[in-house]
Amino acid sequence: MNDHIDRASDAEAPVRITVDGEPFEGIQGQSIAGVLLGAGRRSWRETAVAGSPRGLFCGIGVCFDCLVTVDGVPDVRACQRRACDGDEVTSQ
Repeated sequence: MNDHIDRASDAEAPVRITVDGEPFEGIQGQSIAGVLLGAGRRSWRETAVAGSPRGLFCGIGVCFDCLVTVDGVPDVRACQRRACDGDEVTSQ
């Protein structure tokens, strides 16, 4: 996957993703976490034992609080993965 963003031509280009069946819109270059936070969603998974909500914690890929499954690939850090138009995201 090419991670390069042409700022001149892609600035403000819309990105549409689906998270747990719900559509979200962001802009080209945002991370999945950025799209979710921009829409007001602060958590997208729960801890296994206590069921506590988890979302973005460190924001730099060190922790595992923001893990999601993207297009069938599990254990993707939402803070590190750029949202691509058409991504199907599910909570873990």
